[in-house]
Amino acid sequence: MTQADPLRDLARPVVLVGLMGVGKTTVGRRLAARLNRPFMDADEEIERSAGRSIPEIFADFGEQGFRDGERRVIARILESPRPMVLALGGGAFVQAPVRALVKSCAVSIWLRADLDTLMERVGRRPGARPLLETEDPREVMARLIEARAPAYGQADIIVDSAAGSHDSTTQRVVEALSAWMETAG
Repeated sequence: MTQADPLRDLARPVVLVGLMGVGKTTVGRRLAARLNRPFMDADEEIERSAGRSIPEIFADFGEQGFRDGERRVIARILESPRPMVLALGGGAFVQAPVRALVKSCAVSIWLRADLDTLMERVGRRPGARPLLETEDPREVMARLIEARAPAYGQADIIVDSAAGSHDSTTQRVVEALSAWMETAG
């Protein structure tokens, strides 16, 4: 006799939050496959909606213009909540309206990693992270960790992404989500 899978009954979207480089997209794709749900990346949806890349949006409209568009796209995605896995951009969950929307209709998971791990990962895609296009990207990332941790800490679940592979992080997410379902249900 096999034990019932509590994730089978999860009808809400699962939303991954955390800093750039933590693995939201990679883990999100793997999690979606494990849960047999569609995967969406908010940054990809923003680029598709705007018809330009995120670095181009930042260059043309600044961070505030990007954040305004980001909020609208996330609201559209979550407008009719359906089972999916959604990866948010690093600054999305920090915005109170986005956080409130996610908390009202989804299960949020903070993928957390240390500064060294994040810097190693973001270094693999130079030029793709507008906020790190500075003389001291490590110092910027350290400030982002400190500034954003209180908002990320409001997620329903926290999973460390630093140790091991993305597969092991995905497994930890599945286990944490199962435990959350058992206590939330």
